[in-house]
Amino acid sequence: MEEKSFKIDGMSCDHCVRAVEKELAELNIDHYEVEIGLAKVKYDVQRYEDEDIVRAIHEAGFEVVR
Repeated sequence: MEEKSFKIDGMSCDHCVRAVEKELAELNIDHYEVEIGLAKVKYDVQRYEDEDIVRAIHEAGFEVVR
């Protein structure tokens, strides 16, 4: 398991947080903590790559700051 933080641009409210949480849950990622502007995600690197997380955040309507 690896834990990484992803800075997220464009989030401003609890609805934004829930949107990101929903997308991460759809990936079947169990361990994450999302707050406005940041997602801390713990995931299996054998199963997921960083781009999977970035794509999920993008699907929620936000961009990851690199």
